[in-house]
Amino acid sequence: MSRRFALVVLVFVAVGATPIATADATDASLVAAFPDPTTPGDEGEYVTIRAPAGAHVSLDDGEERVSFVAPGGRVAIASDPAAASNLTNDTVVSPGLDLANGGETVTLRVAGRVTDRLAYARSHEGELLERRDGEWSWWPRTLPRRNVTTHGAANATLFVLPDSPAVPLETLRSAETRLLLAGYVVSSSRVADELVAAHDRGVRVEVLVDDAPVGGMPRRSARVLDRLATAGVSVRVVGEPHSFHHAKYAVADERALVMTENWKPAGTGGAKSRGWGVVVDSPSAAADLAATFDDDSSLPNTRSWNSFRVGRSFVTADAANGSYPSRVAPERVRVRNTSILLAPDNAEGATIDRLDAAERRIDVVQPTVEADGPFVRALKRAATRGVRVRLLLGSTWYVDDENRALATRLNDWADRTGNPLSVRRARPAGRYGAIHAKGVVADDTAIVGSLNWNRHSARENREVVLTLDSPDAAAYYRSAFEADWRASNRGARPGLVAAAVGAVLAGVVALKRLEFEN
Repeated sequence: MSRRFALVVLVFVAVGATPIATADATDASLVAAFPDPTTPGDEGEYVTIRAPAGAHVSLDDGEERVSFVAPGGRVAIASDPAAASNLTNDTVVSPGLDLANGGETVTLRVAGRVTDRLAYARSHEGELLERRDGEWSWWPRTLPRRNVTTHGAANATLFVLPDSPAVPLETLRSAETRLLLAGYVVSSSRVADELVAAHDRGVRVEVLVDDAPVGGMPRRSARVLDRLATAGVSVRVVGEPHSFHHAKYAVADERALVMTENWKPAGTGGAKSRGWGVVVDSPSAAADLAATFDDDSSLPNTRSWNSFRVGRSFVTADAANGSYPSRVAPERVRVRNTSILLAPDNAEGATIDRLDAAERRIDVVQPTVEADGPFVRALKRAATRGVRVRLLLGSTWYVDDENRALATRLNDWADRTGNPLSVRRARPAGRYGAIHAKGVVADDTAIVGSLNWNRHSARENREVVLTLDSPDAAAYYRSAFEADWRASNRGARPGLVAAAVGAVLAGVVALKRLEFEN
């Protein structure tokens, strides 16, 4: 669950194996609830179910029960159907239940038999509670859930960090009409220089940052945001419903810049992290990202920096100051098409689809991954069907124990099964400071963005990812991966199995630490 939400207890009661006669033999289910509209007196609140036509359905909350014959498909049950019709596109029937904002349990029965149950601890004003892929989450009713969008052939500039810190700065510097910058943390004075200079030359400049990065908002970031706001740059701070506004992208006129790195010295400043990035010259992709930026800018819990910072305290955080060689030069290539993936909207499923479609090889770089999560399961499926899979993990102190345990576990699995999967922990060898990239090369497709391979990132954060359908782009990132993979050859299969149990238990904590430390 999101760090911003009170505990929400959700219970799903599966339909029994014994079929119900006639039309009631269904998998009828609860699919949504809208208990707290922004209307006076919560007019229009509703519960949505899915059931076949003719099913005898009832809903109750322990105090009252409503029954009806389902018209078929999705149907919203509301006490005020006229008001509810303005809030949902589903068919509305009446009467409905009065849903308590302080918590409610709703039970669905078909022909008198319980088929589903939903309980929430408290409501969230203006937010829809809906089931997606078997799990429940709150989502602002007015915020669209976007599908994967694909854009046509375009020129793209590919780069890696810390080798090419000039590329993101040059992209900001090129803006003539609009410059939208989205980040988790913005603390680079050089980035601030470019934003203020763009504003001064008449460019519309807007910035979005997260309201509560792990460990607290750094003083360095607060000073940068103060400077931007004082200069007249629009700076807004994103809160709910995103657990973290973790995306790292910019729109500069008709160009879309997407990275794995934060707007800070350790990231775009080239002072620490291994990262991947891409700039795509595509008016349609730029417009697409601008729409996501506008969506997040207008969320009810997104506030101006000046109002947010009143009474706030900030934390001291060390700034990275490393210096590294520039071995991988930027490269300009032509991509056949570019797709934009968003979390929590679609990035998890779309990324796994790409992994499941791979036929020859998959190379992945991640700071750490969820050991039994959906992404690792996809890698094992790929290896089982003969795809060569390589996974390069970070080795910094806060992830090293769990990554050592995971590498041992997956490499042992590959040895037992004879499947072509191999895992190594990175050895920077003076070429960079730490792995922070989140990149994939699957056959001739490259995937670059902010998505960490854990369910929290995929299902609760705002993340932005680009997929590049291009043999040239795949070759570029695979070459960068290959160099880091070769440098990490020593100690690739650690034998400290005794440390594995404690390391895995520490993994969840490390996922949280990871964002702040990098």
